[in-house]
Amino acid sequence: MELFFNVVSTEKVLEIVQSFGPLEPETIVLDDALDRVLAEPVTSPEDLPPFPRSTVDGYAVRARDTFGGSEQMPALLHIAGDIGMAEEAEFELGPGEAARIPTGGMLPRGADAVVMAEYSHALDGQTIEISKSLTPWENVIQPGEDVALGQTVIGKGAVLRAQELGLLAGLGIRNVPVFRRPRVAILSTGDELVSPGETPGAGQVRDINSVTLAALSRQAGALVFDLGLVRDDFEALKCKTTEGLESADMLLISGGSSVGARDFTLSVFRSLPDSEILVHGVSISPGKPTILARTGAKSVWGIPGHVASAMVVFMVFIRPMLNVLSGKPTTDDGPFGRISARLSRNLASAQGRDDFIRVRLARESDGWVAIPVLGKSGLISTLVEADGLVRIDRNTEGLYEGDEVQVLNLRH
Repeated sequence: MELFFNVVSTEKVLEIVQSFGPLEPETIVLDDALDRVLAEPVTSPEDLPPFPRSTVDGYAVRARDTFGGSEQMPALLHIAGDIGMAEEAEFELGPGEAARIPTGGMLPRGADAVVMAEYSHALDGQTIEISKSLTPWENVIQPGEDVALGQTVIGKGAVLRAQELGLLAGLGIRNVPVFRRPRVAILSTGDELVSPGETPGAGQVRDINSVTLAALSRQAGALVFDLGLVRDDFEALKCKTTEGLESADMLLISGGSSVGARDFTLSVFRSLPDSEILVHGVSISPGKPTILARTGAKSVWGIPGHVASAMVVFMVFIRPMLNVLSGKPTTDDGPFGRISARLSRNLASAQGRDDFIRVRLARESDGWVAIPVLGKSGLISTLVEADGLVRIDRNTEGLYEGDEVQVLNLRH
């Protein structure tokens, strides 16, 4: 039986996580690019808009023809014609002329401003009064004002949101270079486990971690492969591990990472080709018996069997690694981010390890309050009740009521 002689800090594990580079790029169609990470910067192939465009309904004019115009002394202009949507005017606007134009319409040659309809009054079908003096390019978006030809519009590493996709569509870009999504294989070990659809026998429990880890992995943008359950047997675990690594970039094994006589995860990791044990124990609670190994360019994780430990290890270490593989910043906390809150009570902690405490969040008049969720680490109900996690640093002996804390938010 091997003890955890090599327990390392949270920061050391995150440093190791950074050593895994992003996956190779691939090109996908724009419709599939939401939440993907850009693998190279995008430069604009054209000006946007490509023509001078009105931002209001009204009349296209030459700004200098309206100088001095007011309600008391309006400028009088001749209506030279109408401009429809998606039409290019066949005429050029001359001195003292105006043309009706809708929002989004293309200005005719010679025009450099648009007067809003409410500042105009038609005297007849040929003449209008303009009761406002305009400056050049007022109520007009000039060519390239939104995006200029050759401009870098989205940088490498950007997570593509709806607004970035809209910009790419506006520039006519249909194919997008992104980093490949990580493929994660998940299996749970233990003679005591049965699948969620089965009725447990004496001493058995349903497998929670496979479902939880799969959901967290998908939330982080990964593609997930469920390898099912494996009994406490070296050969069976090695066979499933080898199978998972054939298709996955990362393998998560839940259970079997501790120091019990039937915990085979470390032995299996050591038996893999070109393998290196990078981490064997982390100074955190819950989650100390965590293993990280490298086999070739792939990572394999041995995660504690307790669901609370597994979730903490995922949020603190595995999600950052998925960020690295996806090309995201390691510090990306996911869709929910972090929330500043005041602690509702004192929390004691042992020096020498980072404690991750489950908390509920309550909104008060002066901000958020973090309320510790009390209960044993193996209770799934405490995770359901929790809104987030608070870290107590290993160099402190706890936190005090009223302390400002950063809550890793686990809810929408």
